[in-house]
Amino acid sequence: MSQQTERRGGAVWALVITSVAGFMAALDNLVVTTALPSIREDFGGALDDLEWTVSAYTLTFAVLLMFGAALGDRFGRRRLFLVGITVFTGASAAAAMAPGIDSLIAARAVQGVGAAIMMPLTLTLLTAAVPVAKRGMAYGIWGAVNGLAVASGPLIGGSLTEHLSWQWIFWLNVPLGLALLPLARLRLAESFGSGAPLDIRGTLLASGGLFGIVYGLVRAPVVGWSDGVVLLALFGGTALLTGFVVHGMRAENPMLPMRLFRSRAFAGINAASLLMFLGMFGSIFLLSQYMQGVLGYSPTEAGLRMLPWTGMPMLVAPVAGYLSDRVGGRPVVAAGLFLQAVGLGWFAVVVEADTSYAAQLPALIISGIGMSLFFAPASSLVMSSVRAQEQGIASGANNALREVGGALGIAVMASIFSAQGGYESAQTFVDGIRPALWVGSAAVAVAGLAALYIPRRRPETGGPEEVAKAPAPVRETVSH
Repeated sequence: MSQQTERRGGAVWALVITSVAGFMAALDNLVVTTALPSIREDFGGALDDLEWTVSAYTLTFAVLLMFGAALGDRFGRRRLFLVGITVFTGASAAAAMAPGIDSLIAARAVQGVGAAIMMPLTLTLLTAAVPVAKRGMAYGIWGAVNGLAVASGPLIGGSLTEHLSWQWIFWLNVPLGLALLPLARLRLAESFGSGAPLDIRGTLLASGGLFGIVYGLVRAPVVGWSDGVVLLALFGGTALLTGFVVHGMRAENPMLPMRLFRSRAFAGINAASLLMFLGMFGSIFLLSQYMQGVLGYSPTEAGLRMLPWTGMPMLVAPVAGYLSDRVGGRPVVAAGLFLQAVGLGWFAVVVEADTSYAAQLPALIISGIGMSLFFAPASSLVMSSVRAQEQGIASGANNALREVGGALGIAVMASIFSAQGGYESAQTFVDGIRPALWVGSAAVAVAGLAALYIPRRRPETGGPEEVAKAPAPVRETVSH
């Protein structure tokens, strides 16, 4: 294959490959939730075991994201992207063939490792392949696909479980992964970051700290916030992350330089991303159960009724990317977050044991538009807030904070739900979900305020706090 042929198809192929890879990684966050009753029927096991089929993936995904990005910067982003796809695809097949609950949990953890390597490299590979003038639209399509995957996980998992078997939620990844491997090898150009040595100490501090905090947050709703192991995990994780921050300020080549957070753009968009996923992830987790357990919909019926929310990114996110190119990402992201907050608040007002679908529909539509306006410009703001050779670091940090936000959202909102209500009846479920939704709405509203902290961008500049101030170019090589 000639260099000219490869470069001519580079942008389109990069968009397709990275969007599909991102879809697989994002989908597996929540795809298991609606399949848990069937998994328990086949394998048995206590509630704690079933919880780990979800949290094992989230934990390894969150704690290794920044390390995966650093490996790609050091050894080649395309090379590590291929490694991540291979690990993820193999672990998906292992999960589908798991003979028991323990082996399923182990396979899910390995899946998270593959996703942590693969996911942060999707944006850096896409950025390297797409011209600057077209990145807003490319990020919009990438964000639409990933946003749809996160929100539609319960629908896809429920439909496959209901009409085939729960194993198919994992078999789905295998043909996609096998198709991506040769395409990525032939159609993506190799690129590298700064070439700095790997920050092993920073990696251990960040991974250990995030593991402790996410583990504590996942376990607390099950065993209680006063449990000794939960407290040890939370305090120990906080101490390690404090050490990571100090290390990032003092080390010569840290994995995540703390100086990046001096940028209002970088600090603002990361705070907004964490709080957005806190509110959205926790709300979807509870609302999918509300629609099934209280309103009596099947998993497929519930997913279809949520399409005005979950399907909206496919329609709106590309437009949001175009708008961000014209007026800047800051106003688009802030508007999306405030709309998402309004949508969740609307849900909190109308949620009852017998709420009609017509009463839910405005909240679904508003939430869908808000989520769509967030995803694409947020990705663009992350990538434009740092220098070119630090985009892998920025992508890994942002994705890690999103995952931590999602875990925090499920833990906090499930804790509020348990304290105020429960599963005893439809009314007790409503009593629990209503205050939880108000907390989710408030978190997303604060995310909107964080987005307003991002500096305004003049249309003629390259982004907030110009990347061009210190343009260390990305090294690229093209393979035949």
